[in-house]
Amino acid sequence: MKIAPEGFATIAIAFLLAAAALFAWIFWRGPLLLYLALGFSIVFLFMVYFFRDPARSGGFLPGQLASPADGRVVIVRETEDVFLHQQKVLQVSIFLSPMDVHINRIPVTGKVIYQQYHPGKFLPAFEEKASLANEQMHLGIETPYGKILMKQIAGILARRVVCYSELGDSVTAGQRMGLMKFGSRIDLMLPLGTRVNVKVGDKVKGGVTVLGEL
Repeated sequence: MKIAPEGFATIAIAFLLAAAALFAWIFWRGPLLLYLALGFSIVFLFMVYFFRDPARSGGFLPGQLASPADGRVVIVRETEDVFLHQQKVLQVSIFLSPMDVHINRIPVTGKVIYQQYHPGKFLPAFEEKASLANEQMHLGIETPYGKILMKQIAGILARRVVCYSELGDSVTAGQRMGLMKFGSRIDLMLPLGTRVNVKVGDKVKGGVTVLGEL
């Protein structure tokens, strides 16, 4: 199983703690040391599971929207967005629990024309106000069908967002674009008229589920 490189340090620390507690228990045999060894071993296994990076090959047609993440759809609504000059847009938001794959993917083929990091708070990512208040990375993509904005939003546990894509890059729907550590959220701001295939409560898979079509 492939592991995201950003998880190597976290996994290594968890492994060293588990190994140290295990060796301590072997030498001193205290029940507390055994519990520590078991606890750190569970943390180590969870970190390996959390930073998994499964291969995905959706194969998307021009204008199709690939789900940018694994998770649950929590918002589908009309709203406004500054990136699109205060125009009305269609917002689709996906909440990622700690058990979901946290690799993020490009939602549509095009060119990165905007990238901006916004520092902020760490409110629970499923809360509506997290879209404005939380730490986040914005990625604007221009396509032949219009512009979209993707927001990587940190959550109460997610304290770091990673974005591989850079300004000026040509990108393809479904390709890896970054990750977020632990619970977090992805917002997509789409042109009105976008045909959306999902509704609130639906489970989606990054790089596999077709969210809709521009």
